[in-house]
Amino acid sequence: MNKSNISGILIFLSFIVSIYSYFFQKELLLLSGIFAWSAFILLFSTLRNKKFLFILFILSFLALIICLINNYKIDYIKVFTVNQYLLTLLIGVGFLRLIATPKKTKVKELPKGEKSFLKTYFGVHLFGSVINLSSLILVADKMYKKANLSSLQVMLLTRAFASDAYWSPFFVAFAAAITYAPNLNTFVILVNGLFLALIGFLITYMEVKKDKDFNIDEFRGYPISFDTLYLPFILAFLVLLTHSIFSDIKVIVLISIFSISLTFLVLPIKKGLFKAKIKFKNHILEELPKMKTELSLFLVAGMFGIIVGSILLGLNLTLPFENFDWFIASILLAIFIILGFIGIHPIITIAIIGDFLSGVNHTLLAVTFLMAWSTTVSTSPFSGLNLTIVARYNFDAKEIFKLNIFYAFKMYIVCTICLFLLAKYLNL
Repeated sequence: MNKSNISGILIFLSFIVSIYSYFFQKELLLLSGIFAWSAFILLFSTLRNKKFLFILFILSFLALIICLINNYKIDYIKVFTVNQYLLTLLIGVGFLRLIATPKKTKVKELPKGEKSFLKTYFGVHLFGSVINLSSLILVADKMYKKANLSSLQVMLLTRAFASDAYWSPFFVAFAAAITYAPNLNTFVILVNGLFLALIGFLITYMEVKKDKDFNIDEFRGYPISFDTLYLPFILAFLVLLTHSIFSDIKVIVLISIFSISLTFLVLPIKKGLFKAKIKFKNHILEELPKMKTELSLFLVAGMFGIIVGSILLGLNLTLPFENFDWFIASILLAIFIILGFIGIHPIITIAIIGDFLSGVNHTLLAVTFLMAWSTTVSTSPFSGLNLTIVARYNFDAKEIFKLNIFYAFKMYIVCTICLFLLAKYLNL
């Protein structure tokens, strides 16, 4: 058994202990954090972009020195566990790939035209909302085998996938939002997010129809079969139903539990007990270590955010505004997006100011986080989504930015209007 396999076991143990500690023994959350950090240490040498992590480590160390010199209080347990439930959701949802991934069908020629565009868009969006980047890679790989990805194909892939961040409870963005704004109204978040995703689609569709250079009639797509889509809807129903009955239980914990429980229940039925056992084992040993990038980012960013937050609290800084309303939220959104465009991941900005803004309305704050995440992911050359497309499909990062920058600007205006309406609804 190699280091990667051991790290997979540690990640899985981190997941199990996190769930157990939530219900039975809160202090064991530190143990789940130790498992996660141990896996990170084992996988560190295999990470590609270590430079950014080194910068975060150095800044965290400097911030720690400032705290020690000035006797600022640091919650050391939180330093190592602040994003633990976020990771728990990421691990749990990862198991859904074993049962929710659509069938790979052999296609001699990719279907083309407007109908293909619509089916491909909604396929990437709906499956991406549950199995994340796997859905995009599934579709993009099929397209790329036939020919280099066109501008229209990349536009569809980036926007269809990124708009999941507006609403999907199975998306990492939602986990981050609910970690730092736990008292949010889940129903309001979902309704607002689905509306934004629909607007994002309509903007894209109208752009494509209007611009003859895209030539939608010649668009080559890869429509995904929707025959396994009932599973995500069952999962969503179970989560919302349980949360309505046991409102004290974190949504993020419910999603994690139901994700792995549904996988344990459905996979043996679909594959048989023996094959299911092999698939579970392979997922833990081979697939879980592949989330090393997310693991490292969330652990280190969480640590950095808590230590910086300790400095802000130690300085007794007050918020530079009296009320967190739509106008302040729109300014914060713009700052998040700009920082994302220059390479600062939303999880870092959320981690830094999350605790600092803990006293404001959590629903409005969470919506702002999700808006920033979605807009940044679709357009920033530094987002994981766009880096994947550049590296895997040999597409120019500058071209992605050009394709989506005006879309991002349009969505920012739409988001600002939504923030205004939401603030009025929340009487802020």
